[in-house]
Amino acid sequence: MSKVSNFLQEVGSEMRKTSWPKSKELTKYTVVVISTVIVMALFFTVVDLGVSELFRWFLSL
Repeated sequence: MSKVSNFLQEVGSEMRKTSWPKSKELTKYTVVVISTVIVMALFFTVVDLGVSELFRWFLSL
């Protein structure tokens, strides 16, 4: 049990040393992540539709 207690104390010590982002930075990073997710979702939707149409065309021959 002392190993667990020691581990948790060390975790707390390291968390206090951590540099957390400011509110403005966090907002900026959040916008970047959400924008990237939207762009990638649109990209894969277009690719999926293109491949589906290609298979439909190929199967209709």
